[in-house]
Amino acid sequence: MELLNTQMSAGERTAVENAVNTYNKTLVYEGRKTSNELGKDDFLKLLITQLSNQDPTSPMEDTQFISQMAQFSSLEQMTNMSTSFSKMADFLNSQEAAGTLGKTVELDIGDTTVQGIVEGATRGENPQVMVNGMYYSMDKIKAIYAN
Repeated sequence: MELLNTQMSAGERTAVENAVNTYNKTLVYEGRKTSNELGKDDFLKLLITQLSNQDPTSPMEDTQFISQMAQFSSLEQMTNMSTSFSKMADFLNSQEAAGTLGKTVELDIGDTTVQGIVEGATRGENPQVMVNGMYYSMDKIKAIYAN
């Protein structure tokens, strides 16, 4: 039975430490990527910071706090709606591709036109149809004919 050597040599240990240190330095110097938009996490951090640093003798009024919480809730709901709309758009695009199955289509491929029966379709954000053994993007379809 062969034994597995689990000990690192000094050179290997140094190489690993250098790789880890280099990676950690990129995180420190590059940090979080800047964005011109505030997300819900940024909004919540601002709200927590505001509450943590308020003057105890003159706390934030209830109406201000309620207003900011309503804004936070609205932001979160808009984010959820955006995600749902993206999923719905993917589903509709997939349904459109599936609806062409068995139909004759005319595809505009640059300076040529291809015609054939749709033999298959893919799903997802950018569905494709299979015509004559080749997959084409749905935006290449110029016409659909009933068989």
